[in-house]
Amino acid sequence: MSKHKLTSKALDEIFEKIIGTVGDSKNEVYRLSEDARQEYQQIKEELEVLKGKVLETIEQGDKLETQARLARKRLSDVSRHFQIYSEPEVKDAYEKAHELQTKLLMNQQSEYQLRNRRDELERRLLTLEETIKRADHLVGQISVVLNYLTSDLKQVGEIVEDAIQKEYFGFRIIEAQEEERKRLSREIHDGPAQMLANVMMRSELIDRIYRERSAKEAMEEIRDLRKMVRSALYEVRRIIYDLRPMALDDLGLIPTLRKYLDTIEDYNEGKPRITFISIGQEKRTASKLEVALFRLVQEAVTNALKHADAKEIQVKIEFNNEHAILLVKDDGCGFNQEEKKENSFGLIGMKERVDLLDGTISVHSKINQGTLVMIKVPIIAA
Repeated sequence: MSKHKLTSKALDEIFEKIIGTVGDSKNEVYRLSEDARQEYQQIKEELEVLKGKVLETIEQGDKLETQARLARKRLSDVSRHFQIYSEPEVKDAYEKAHELQTKLLMNQQSEYQLRNRRDELERRLLTLEETIKRADHLVGQISVVLNYLTSDLKQVGEIVEDAIQKEYFGFRIIEAQEEERKRLSREIHDGPAQMLANVMMRSELIDRIYRERSAKEAMEEIRDLRKMVRSALYEVRRIIYDLRPMALDDLGLIPTLRKYLDTIEDYNEGKPRITFISIGQEKRTASKLEVALFRLVQEAVTNALKHADAKEIQVKIEFNNEHAILLVKDDGCGFNQEEKKENSFGLIGMKERVDLLDGTISVHSKINQGTLVMIKVPIIAA
């Protein structure tokens, strides 16, 4: 690969590594940006109140300073000519001067604390402004990547190579790629790598149990170890599917979906039961459409597994001359569509992907009556 020019093959390799995971990063940036905006608004409101208190404290301090100065002058006069003043007058002058001086010191201390808090909030606002700016910039970068990932790769190659000549688009791709590599690295470290480390520890434990206790107890540990290895294998396969299911290019959409859903059902030991129905003659369509339909099924099924507590999930896909129609239905707990869900980024990502395909998506759900996701997108020829 040339130092100044990316080839279409190199771009394909980049896309294959980040497709399917970049959407999760976008959702995470959305959350960080929203949290920063809320905190910014809260601090801004607190700062306005604090500035008012600072001004009020300064005004009070000026008044106290004037009063204290007059009281000190009065006390000085009384002290010099104490023979013409009565004892109560001398005592009163002293007490007033002392009281005003004490109030002035307390005012100055309060002003000092308020100014420090004000400066601290102003510094925090500057930090949040930078965070929001960087988050918005990153969202823009990820959105550009997502738009191009769902278009024809050959066309993307031509567009990107043209953009590289303008010296800006290539940097966006590279930054997004590096962010996804970091996220994937963390996911592998916290998932399969951690599980395999535990497998090594458990294997040593099994050896000790076999030697020091009994073969029966060792066999019980081995059964637990099998579950752990199975979980690690599932996590590895899930990460591979998140990057890009290799069978999609070789076998096509329907066989890949069937294999994916079978894997999910096997891992969950048939709970919930997943049924898959394909209607109409499947024809190989544009790569971006096959990828998009696979991701839509993946996201809808994942949502049902995580949130629905369903006994059965039905996946149905139908092809006609003009459209592909996708239905994902579960018999789970459902949700109230009138209530705004805080973490509905999965549905948001699905809607964005369908919009890019010029399709439509509808979600129907009621409490304790399950959820139905229906998607209709135009067929794009291969």
